[in-house]
Amino acid sequence: KLSLPIINWLDKFSQSNIRTKVLGTSPKSIDLAEDRELFDTVLRSLNIRQPKNGLARNTEESLDVAKRVGYPLVVRPSYVLGGRAMEIVYDQNELERYIKEAVKVEPDHPILIDQYLENAIEVDVDALCDVSKNVVIGGLMEHIEPAGVHSGDSACCLPSITLSNHSLTTIRQWTKSLAITLDVVGLINLQFAVKRDSEGNETVFIIEANPRASRTVPFVSKATGIPLAKIATQLLLGKKLEDIGLINEPLPPMQSIKEAVMPFRRFPGSDSVLGPEMRSTGEVMGSANTFGMAYAKSELAAGEGLPTSGFVFLSTNDRDKPALIPVAKKLLKLGFSLLATSGTSKYLQKFGINVEIVLKVHEGRPNIEDMIRSGKVQLVINTPIGRQAIHDDKYLRKAALDYSVTTLTTLKGASAAVEGIEALQNQVMSVKALQDINY
Repeated sequence: KLSLPIINWLDKFSQSNIRTKVLGTSPKSIDLAEDRELFDTVLRSLNIRQPKNGLARNTEESLDVAKRVGYPLVVRPSYVLGGRAMEIVYDQNELERYIKEAVKVEPDHPILIDQYLENAIEVDVDALCDVSKNVVIGGLMEHIEPAGVHSGDSACCLPSITLSNHSLTTIRQWTKSLAITLDVVGLINLQFAVKRDSEGNETVFIIEANPRASRTVPFVSKATGIPLAKIATQLLLGKKLEDIGLINEPLPPMQSIKEAVMPFRRFPGSDSVLGPEMRSTGEVMGSANTFGMAYAKSELAAGEGLPTSGFVFLSTNDRDKPALIPVAKKLLKLGFSLLATSGTSKYLQKFGINVEIVLKVHEGRPNIEDMIRSGKVQLVINTPIGRQAIHDDKYLRKAALDYSVTTLTTLKGASAAVEGIEALQNQVMSVKALQDINY
């Protein structure tokens, strides 16, 4: 409890005209980035593309926005951290349920409704800006999991491995324009989504800008050898990037992967499916000369070591089935045997992929849960979509958690895992100290 003299002093201080100087980016600029309506104005002035979106303060408004934007949607309360109460909804019934049950909608606290860019690549950028509006990108990271999985739960790689030069140039240009327009001093983190069409053409969208340090700063600093937090502190105190000697985007000497550490095995009954609400409790990093080995190292560090032989169980939603074909073919080439439920099996068999059909729990015994519990499955790839499907497959993911079977709930994560497995089969894992890599 506070003593009376301290309380009296605080009271006098609060009534005084004393002003507190905020170092770095001003509160006004921070609010400009956080307030959806103000930020929309900034983006329009810079001609920066964003997903279709809207604000809603009641059910009627939300349905109007949904009609204009189109399903599926990403919905969330305004001013939230960690994606709390954030969901992807696929139809009107899910949207109405979300508004009624998950969010208390008030006039002063609207919900944000955004177009969900399915199977888009998410990109994180950490950048530095000084008082003279000089901007240097510290790191541009490509996420492994698709947009829609919270950035804190998604693995990411530095440097980017699949994005076109055109998309990378656009992202760099938009980053610098926003940092300057928002009058950032210090660090800024921006998140983008890159959507590919059927012909491979890429379209860049901005998701959000956060004029502050991000959780990815330590990873970028270790991957590049550039102490971003230390430099940002110097910028807050008035130094310029040129004075510090940082004028160009640093190039990491190796491929580095940041992977999230999940708490699922510590909490019986947890569900390992990834989504827009952050659930990770830590992060690890793997570095190597190739993406595959770096990813394999990061999975091992996160407690999700990749198998190099055995049986893989496949069960994906209809949207993911075309992308499952190259993953399944690669697994067979690497010597794995494939198991799948009837729907996924029949789809893959049409493309000449040899898959053994296994029963779901309600279809009889022995079923997939029996096989997992008896140690006959070494890897699970399960990508449910929608609230009901996620619920229906929970028994499967729970069994995999109980018996420490690595489970992947996105196809992009599965593709990365296949590269990691191939690296483990064909390369020798080596260890280097960060000091030897960066200094």
